[in-house]
This record gives sequence, structure tokens and C-alpha cells, in this order.
Amino acid sequence: MKRISIATLFLAAIALLSTSCGTSDYVKSLTLSSTGTTSGGFYNLAGVDGTLQLSVIANYNSGKTIDVTNASTWNVTPEGTQDDMVTPLPPYGPGTVPISQTGLMTGIVPICTWTDAEVTTNGTTAPASPPIWEYTGYYQVTATYRNFTSQPVGIGVGVAASLNSPTGGCGPT
Repeated sequence: MKRISIATLFLAAIALLSTSCGTSDYVKSLTLSSTGTTSGGFYNLAGVDGTLQLSVIANYNSGKTIDVTNASTWNVTPEGTQDDMVTPLPPYGPGTVPISQTGLMTGIVPICTWTDAEVTTNGTTAPASPPIWEYTGYYQVTATYRNFTSQPVGIGVGVAASLNSPTGGCGPT
């Protein structure tokens, strides 16, 4: 009788231990976001020395989330043109719109990736006043952490006067 109790107890302990074997918490995906306003995943870096704080959240299998911004690397691709719709966007780098190790993106050169939409009134076509901003280009940003890459976000840059805006501004504020 004593042997059966010990054997049963041993098997029960093995069963409890084995139910957690082979399961570990792991990164399932990354989420890239910014503290700036967004329109469908697009952000605006407005004004000379304007900044956007990017953040990267690791989403784990267990449901927990951890901010991994400081441990992430940045991938940035210019898409489109500046507001004259002819000049390509300058390449991403430390002299254009750098991103610090902490995820702070800063606009430091005159770039405008917006144009004020043209409207026709009484047969006359001119930029809308007040402006109706449209993208001509943007910087597509992704973050990488432990071989995972986040979804892309688009960042427009309004660090120069717009060529066609009656208010002289560049992009939404």
C-alpha cells in the first residue's frame, strides 16, 4: 500500500512539472508608435528642430509588453519627393532627420514633404486657403529588436516653408 502512494505521488509530481515544460515566453511581435498625432500610421515632424518621440514595444506570447526602444535599431527609407514634387527626399542620416538611441527623431534640414492641395474656384486654380495638406513624400521607419521588425510608420517632415502654401507653412501643425 505504501508503494502505491509513493508511486502515485511521484507520477502526480511529474505530471505537474511536465505541463510547464517546453513553454517559454517569447517575443511575438513589435509595435512602433510615436507620441505625435497620427493619421492612419503617418506622423508629422513639424518645425525647425521639431521632434517626434518614437517608441518600440515588444509584445510577448504571454501577453506582457515591454518597452524596448533603447535596445532597438532603426531602418529609414525615404519615399517620394519634397513639396516641389520634383526634388527627391534626401537620404536618411545624421544630417537630415536623425533618430537617437532613445528613439527621438529630429528635423534639422529644410525639408517639406507636404503640399497644399490646389482648388479651383470660379475658374481659378490656386493652393487651398486654409491649406489642405497632402503628402508628396515621407520617411518610412521600422524598428528591429531581436530579429523582429515592426510595422512601418510614415513620417512627414515640415521643416521648411512650403512652396505653394499661401500661409508659408509646411504641413499640419
